[in-house]
Amino acid sequence: MADAGLQRTVEAVWRIESAKVIAKLARMLRDVGLAEELAQDAFVTALEQWPAKGLPNNPGAWLMTTAKHRAIDRLRQQQLHASLQPEISRELDAQLQAAQLDLEAAMDDDIGDDLLRLVFTACHPVLSTEARTALTLRLLGGLTTDEIARAFLVPEPTIAQRIVRAKRTLAEAQVPFEAPRADELGARLGSVLEVIYLVFNEGYSATAGDDWMRPALCDEALRLGRILAGLVPAEPEVLGLVALMEIQASRTGARVGPSGEPILLLEQNRARWDALLIRRGLAALARAEALGAAQGHGPYALQAAIAACHARAHTAAETDWARIAALYDALAQVVPSPVVALNRAVAVAMAFGPAAGLALVDALLAEPALKHYHLLPSVRGDLLAKLGRFGEAAAEFTRAAALTRNAREQTLLRGRAAACAQGVLRH
Repeated sequence: MADAGLQRTVEAVWRIESAKVIAKLARMLRDVGLAEELAQDAFVTALEQWPAKGLPNNPGAWLMTTAKHRAIDRLRQQQLHASLQPEISRELDAQLQAAQLDLEAAMDDDIGDDLLRLVFTACHPVLSTEARTALTLRLLGGLTTDEIARAFLVPEPTIAQRIVRAKRTLAEAQVPFEAPRADELGARLGSVLEVIYLVFNEGYSATAGDDWMRPALCDEALRLGRILAGLVPAEPEVLGLVALMEIQASRTGARVGPSGEPILLLEQNRARWDALLIRRGLAALARAEALGAAQGHGPYALQAAIAACHARAHTAAETDWARIAALYDALAQVVPSPVVALNRAVAVAMAFGPAAGLALVDALLAEPALKHYHLLPSVRGDLLAKLGRFGEAAAEFTRAAALTRNAREQTLLRGRAAACAQGVLRH
């Protein structure tokens, strides 16, 4: 195997297996930062040894065994240094014995509990949202610092600093490597879901840069969501989020034109939507709705139900906008926010006419949270254009273009402003 080909193979194995290795080591060492360091050591060793010795029959098991041996060596070093402090020495001795027993266990043991602990540790609320996101992509996604930085258009040193600080914060706060208790699960799960959906949304509608979408981030978020759904299969909101991402991801191939230009929902060729992802999403939504029927549906399940209305419509004209408006009413009851209110206004406009929608949008103009939100003037411009108020619409589209940092979106909005300036309604 050529060196370049082997390196790609090793990197692919790392991407698949790294979270399992880190999770196992973190349980042994009770230190996420050290666990990742030793897992990386095993990865480097693979890059050094596999070209000469060949690819192991079970590369994942090889990485796990190598990393565990390094963990045991590290515990022995710590035990030696702590020998003059009896209490610490006894604790390390117990930890070392447990690690050695763990190493002797079968390599195909259930990794689920360890992965779940790693998910909740990386997304612990003691960390900022930015830190949680970077650490999750690093530990669970196996992404390099450079890959994370490029995905979010942030300088690599900034991402590296976030990850280092996150590990330090977890250590200083003595965050235990464990899944939350039942009474804490709901709140802690919300933190995890927030991170996964933030990653997905950044891929689905990039906030900045030259590309309308970054599909690799959508894929990573979907992978993390599916893993989480496998770990906690009875949690309706996890299934709701997976359903939402599956259905939204089904439109990826239709959202961008030949030159990378954005194609908005109502203009997309629905024949290009991925039918398999839609089926998977609808199936996950059905399970989420069945599980959540007793206590009421959460925000992700409700958003998935909205996405399902679009997925079930063979053409844009067949969309059940009245139901979508009703679902936004329900969503506003669960998680009231100006953004939800703006989305509801769009649905009301589609169901009951642009004048009805515009009245709701105008009521949001004084919302501080929407002051710099480009979709507010964008939506208002669209409704004004539909009402034939082209001059006002052009001004709104121009303002929206100035507020967004995405180059593709700026081009789209400026094009709409120019069309309105000429008295043309363009959807």
